[in-house]
Amino acid sequence: MCEPSGMESWQPIPRAQPFVPKRGGWYNSQAVIARPLGRRRVLTKIFQVLLVVVLLITIGINIMFILDTSRRLHDEVLTTGGGEELVDGKNRRNNLRLQESQPKSLAIEVVSSQSKVSVSVDGTTILEDDEEHKRRGIHVLVLNQASGSVMAQRTFDTYSPHEDEAMALFLNMVSDGRIIIFAIKDEGTFQMKQPARDLLKRLGSKRAQVIGWRDMWAMATQKGAKMFGESYSKSTEFNTWGAPVVLRTEVPLVPVEDSECDWADTEENRRRREFCNHIEGYGSVCSCTDPAPLIFNPEPVPNNQVHDVPVAIIASNRPHYLYRMLRSLLSAHGANPEMITVFIDGYFEEPLEVTKLFGLRGIQHTPIGVKNARISQHYKATLTATFNIFPNAKHAIVLEEDLDVSPDFFSYFSQTLRLLEEDEMLYCISAWNDQGYEHTSDDPSLLYRVETMPGLGWLLKRSLYKDELEFKWPTPDKMWDWDMWMRLPEVRKGRECVIPDVSRTYHFGSSGLNMNSYFQDVYFKKHSFNTQPSVELKNVDSVKKNNYEELIVSLIKRGTVLDHSKSPCEENFVPDKKGEVNIMFIKMEEPKDFVTWLQVAKCFKIWDLDARGYHKSMWRMHLKGSEMLVIGVPNSEYAKYKPSNITPIYLEPQKRKTKVR
Repeated sequence: MCEPSGMESWQPIPRAQPFVPKRGGWYNSQAVIARPLGRRRVLTKIFQVLLVVVLLITIGINIMFILDTSRRLHDEVLTTGGGEELVDGKNRRNNLRLQESQPKSLAIEVVSSQSKVSVSVDGTTILEDDEEHKRRGIHVLVLNQASGSVMAQRTFDTYSPHEDEAMALFLNMVSDGRIIIFAIKDEGTFQMKQPARDLLKRLGSKRAQVIGWRDMWAMATQKGAKMFGESYSKSTEFNTWGAPVVLRTEVPLVPVEDSECDWADTEENRRRREFCNHIEGYGSVCSCTDPAPLIFNPEPVPNNQVHDVPVAIIASNRPHYLYRMLRSLLSAHGANPEMITVFIDGYFEEPLEVTKLFGLRGIQHTPIGVKNARISQHYKATLTATFNIFPNAKHAIVLEEDLDVSPDFFSYFSQTLRLLEEDEMLYCISAWNDQGYEHTSDDPSLLYRVETMPGLGWLLKRSLYKDELEFKWPTPDKMWDWDMWMRLPEVRKGRECVIPDVSRTYHFGSSGLNMNSYFQDVYFKKHSFNTQPSVELKNVDSVKKNNYEELIVSLIKRGTVLDHSKSPCEENFVPDKKGEVNIMFIKMEEPKDFVTWLQVAKCFKIWDLDARGYHKSMWRMHLKGSEMLVIGVPNSEYAKYKPSNITPIYLEPQKRKTKVR
């Protein structure tokens, strides 16, 4: 049996003293090294504790920031109405702006000179007009204050009368905040009166009161805010122009949401928003606080015979005219938007946008021909398309973009449509009376027959166009007026048109191929226009062929022949007595002898550029509250009623004026 080893047999000694190493030797050196290692551990622990404290403080600050931000956003949503955010996201877009970049600015350069105007934005030319002898006057450009995009472009020939008024009207219709740029080409102040100058001053111009004959001028401003820059060059002599001016300026942009209105989300306002965000110059339709209505609910016309008759609007690139016209048309009693189509001669954006603004059908087509031939081809394309779109339509109403319509426009055609079916010697019903001025028309319930097709709002049969007119319509190489062509004997074939004594349309357009402000003032401004909403026409059957002859003869027989020793140009030629039938006889040797009539028309201050509105060489109108019949002798069938002692009046011709439509 083996003996146990020393370790296995070791027993502790209860009273033994603990071992304490002596100083010096190996154990003492180990103790000296251990002391600095302990201090490092302490410093490390302290540093770690400090890091933990800093981290906790940082976390606390972030949590407080997040909570504070959430509270503020929540309060903003409550303030603006949190329910709307779920509808269209507008409030979320308006409130959460932390990620949006700061608005930038536009570098704008404007040139004004005798032969050229131009506007460039950030180096890109957005307007340049250097065509000789065209677009004289003040060029106006409207830019979006958030994007810099072009919202409107107009030229006002302020060398001509009333163009300054048109410019003022346009500028007043531009929304506040829009950027407006002005530049003169050639001459822009000859007819610019004080109200227009005052308006330019209110827009920030320092030169508006001193811009003169052939001076050059350019300005960039923000409506309702500040003027960014203006340049001016004075003409030193009457026969010279001011030196070209170049305006360079920086225009700051604003956030998109600051340039838009917060309209309620409706079908009407969706159209409004689409239009107003990129088209300008339409006034209250784009008002943020009180926008003009786009949906009309006019009174119905009882037993409306034209409810399903298509209405074709002849339009070009005159969008403001179209806007005005459509508002009056859609407000007329009995209007049916489903039957209205706007036909635009050319691919112009703004007229189509105006059409869409009202929720109507718009069709653009490629222009054919030039000048009058182009207008003629536009009419043909419009009529063809109208009867193709509505293959079951037996009639169509044709209107032009520069016409107001009366409240009873559709009622008038509803009451007269049957005449086209019942009288084969009629080929149109018109809403316009060529001789119907404020002083020559009196009775809105009265109808006439005339040989000259008036246009300006008229009704025709499908069969007339498809069977007679379409295939022989003047070709694009014929520089003819379409309405003059329709008055030719071989087209008219002895047929006539029915017209009202008081017109149901009003011609307001002062610019166009055959129109300017002078002719508008002289020949159209004082035309009568019915404003009564419900007019019952008087004895509609009286204008049927045989009935009308009996009516005219009865008027002649009970009429009073005026004193033919006086000139019709004298104020007392027509007595101041109402309710009478007055008759005068004028010299008229053959059907086209209108020499005396045109001088009489001048005296009466009515249309005197050519002969219109007659029936069998007899003109019918009102003067001083009485009916007036002017009968051509010997050409008229009614010449036989001339008393033997009366000599027909003859007036010498005067110098002819330039013909316009």
